Amino acid sequence: GSVAFTNARIITMEGDDVIENGTIVIKGNRIEKIGMSSEITVPSEAKIFDVKGKTIMPGIVDAHAHVGGFRYGLTTQKHWQLYANLAFGVTTAHDPSANTESIFTLAELIKSGKMVGPRLYSTGFILYGADGDFKAVIENLDDARSSIRRTKAFGAKSVKSYNQPRREQRQQILQAAREMEMNVVPEGGSTFFTNMSMIMDGHTGIEHNIPVAPIYKDVKELWKNSKTGYTPTLIVNYGGMNGEYYFYQKNEVWENEKLLKYTPRALVDARARHRTMIPDEEYENGHILVSKAANALSDEGVKVNLGAHGQLQGLGAHWELWMLHQGGMTIMEALRAATINSAEYIGAGNDIGSLKEGKLADLIVLDKNPLEDIRNSETVRYTVINGRVYDTDTMNEIGNTSKERSKFWWETNKYNAAFPWHEESQSFMLPRCGCDLGHN
Repeated sequence: GSVAFTNARIITMEGDDVIENGTIVIKGNRIEKIGMSSEITVPSEAKIFDVKGKTIMPGIVDAHAHVGGFRYGLTTQKHWQLYANLAFGVTTAHDPSANTESIFTLAELIKSGKMVGPRLYSTGFILYGADGDFKAVIENLDDARSSIRRTKAFGAKSVKSYNQPRREQRQQILQAAREMEMNVVPEGGSTFFTNMSMIMDGHTGIEHNIPVAPIYKDVKELWKNSKTGYTPTLIVNYGGMNGEYYFYQKNEVWENEKLLKYTPRALVDARARHRTMIPDEEYENGHILVSKAANALSDEGVKVNLGAHGQLQGLGAHWELWMLHQGGMTIMEALRAATINSAEYIGAGNDIGSLKEGKLADLIVLDKNPLEDIRNSETVRYTVINGRVYDTDTMNEIGNTSKERSKFWWETNKYNAAFPWHEESQSFMLPRCGCDLGHN
C-alpha cells in the first residue's frame, strides 16, 4: 500500500535542499514522490499523516554501532537494542565487531519480517591479529583471501582489520578485499602511526578517533588527498574523557521516559544515577578537542561519519551527533555525517541516507526542527523503516499494517517481584553474586 506524510518541512540531505512545506508519498518500501505539497498529488488509497509543523529527515545511519550481536550464536526473540535504536530514529546500523552467527541471524530475521529493527550490516568477527580465541592468522595474501572469502559468504559487505601487527599483513587484507569488492574498516588501537599508514594504504576509513589533537597540515594534506573516511566515535574517546560522560554529567538521563521504555532500567540507573563529575576543561581537552580536529578534516573534504559504538542504544547516536556540532560543524554538516555520509561510507548511499524518489523509505518525523537547535534531533515522533511506520511512543506499527508491540522481558508481570520495590526498579532477584549479570 501507500503512505503519505503531508505539510512537513523536509530536510532531504540532497545537498542543502530543504522543502519548507513538503509531502512524501511512499509506495511499498520506496519513496514514490517527494516535493512541495502544492505540487504532489496524494493517491486516494494512501494512508495520510498530516504532520504540519513537524520536520522530516532521513533516518540516522550509525556507521559504527554495536547492537548486542554476540551471545555465542544464540539470538533473542525480542532484541531490545533494535527497538531502542528505531525509537530514537536510527534506521541503519553497521556493527564492525560481532559474533558472525548471531549478527547475520539477526539481520536475516529483520529482513524476513520476523524481528523488528534497523537495517543491519556487519563485519561479523573481526580479523584480529592478537592472540585470542578468534585470532585471524594472516601471513600471506592467500590467508587474507581465505578470511575475506569466508566473511563475504556470511553476507558481509565489509571486514574489520584490527591489531594485525605488521603493515604488510594489513596490506594483504586490503588487497584481498579489493579483489572481492569489500570495504575494510580498520581500527588503529590508539596508535597514531598505524592510523596514518592505514590512510596511506587506502583503507575505506578509520574507526575511532586518532589519538592526537589538534592536527596540523601534514595530517590534513595526507587525509584530504585520500578517499579514506573517518568515524571518530567521540562517545568513546582515545586520549581523553569519553564523550558519553558529558551527557551523564549534564543531564538526568535516568529520567528519559523514552529511553526507559526500550532499555532495561538497571542498565540506565547503573550508568546515569552514579555519575562521574569532572571539570568542564576535561571535556574541552577531550572529546570536544577531538571533534574540532574532525571538523578541520571535514573542512578539507574528508567524509566524517557518525558512530555511536553501542554505548547507549538509540540515544547515544544523538549524543554523537551533538558532539560533532560541539566541535564546530554546522548543524547541516553534522546531520550530513549522521545520514548520507555514513550511508555512502558503508556502501549503501544509492539506497539510503537521503530523501529522493526511488530511494528506500527510511525516514524520521521530528516534532521540532533540528536546524534551529540540533538537540531537537531527539524529538522523534515516527520512524519509518523500509516503508513501515512506527509510533516511537509505543513502537506499535501504525502504517498500512497495524501491529502492537509485544512486551519486553522486564515488562512481564511478577518476573522478579519478591518485594514490591523489585518490580518497580526492574531488579534481578538471584540468590548469588550479581557480578556476571549482563554477560552471556
